[in-house]
Amino acid sequence: MDAKSVATVPARVDRTGPIAWDVARSTAVRLVGRGPQVPMEDAVSAVSGLRDLSAEAEGHVRELTGLGYDLPLRAGLVLDRPGWASAAVEGMAALVDQAMPTRQNAGLIAALASKAAGVQAGAVLAYLGGRVLGQYDPFGGDDGQGRLLLVAPNIVGVQRALRVPPADFQMWVCLHEATHRLQFTAVPWLRDHFATEVGTLLGSMDDTVVGALDQLPELVRALRNRRAPDGGEPPALVELLQSPAQRAHLDRLLALGTLLEGHADHVMDAVGPRVVPSVRRIRARFTVRRRGGGLLDRALRVLLGVDAKVRQYAEGAAFTRHVVRRVGMDGFNAVWTSPETLPTRAEIAEPAAWLRRVHG
Repeated sequence: MDAKSVATVPARVDRTGPIAWDVARSTAVRLVGRGPQVPMEDAVSAVSGLRDLSAEAEGHVRELTGLGYDLPLRAGLVLDRPGWASAAVEGMAALVDQAMPTRQNAGLIAALASKAAGVQAGAVLAYLGGRVLGQYDPFGGDDGQGRLLLVAPNIVGVQRALRVPPADFQMWVCLHEATHRLQFTAVPWLRDHFATEVGTLLGSMDDTVVGALDQLPELVRALRNRRAPDGGEPPALVELLQSPAQRAHLDRLLALGTLLEGHADHVMDAVGPRVVPSVRRIRARFTVRRRGGGLLDRALRVLLGVDAKVRQYAEGAAFTRHVVRRVGMDGFNAVWTSPETLPTRAEIAEPAAWLRRVHG
């Protein structure tokens, strides 16, 4: 994807704090690569198509969900991989600044050098930058109020690998990301709630993470030997590192993430048949691709939590479908009333429990 056809993101990250964000940015940009090379004509077509479809897609999402009718329709920012890495670093820095304005994690800073943390963050973002198709960043942008990001070379690369129509796949991706944008822009309390939960979790992890380093071999053995109650995958290492209070904070964040991802997956497929003629073929092939990858790729996905995110899509979509079937989209939208009406992790797994609690 030619760099001239996409937007650029200026470096606006602070050099201070728990992570050296300038180091994270330079590391991610250096490692991420440019992605597939396509003819200039195809690149320009993909970029202009994504810009137009990102605004059009949100109109379709509003019709289905009933959210955000009074908001302006804005095009997304179409980026290459280095551009996304820069934007992602900026958004993460803004989230940390809002979530932890008083730098509550001073102990963790003492244990982990800021520049080393920046290198690690950059390496993670470089890995993700070769795979992410798009995202809504609630904390980035010139005004810090959020922006929709679309990674053109990755979208083109996956579309070609799946052998599906370009315009259909671009619209399908835009439907997902436009749903995320509406979740944060049409629900006025969600952005601050998310930042507060992140800050509470990070602020409580200081002594736990540092003190657990000496016990890491024992924790890894426990992780290998322990199975989930339902016989599925073992719990993540981060869950073994945490106290009961910290796990409660993490549970709330995981439940929120599962809801947001599953809701977006449900919406993109529910809208799809009207505006994406090949939606069933795209979904079937994309689902197979989500499970793919070589041994190293799969190992990295587990370490970075990507496989857990894939499960979030399925679990959250199943919750959304069940609730919509029972009480309709208006009934489902009760989840956005307040933090108290958000489903718990247990309710995501058992939607009937959420229906009893919220709808009586």
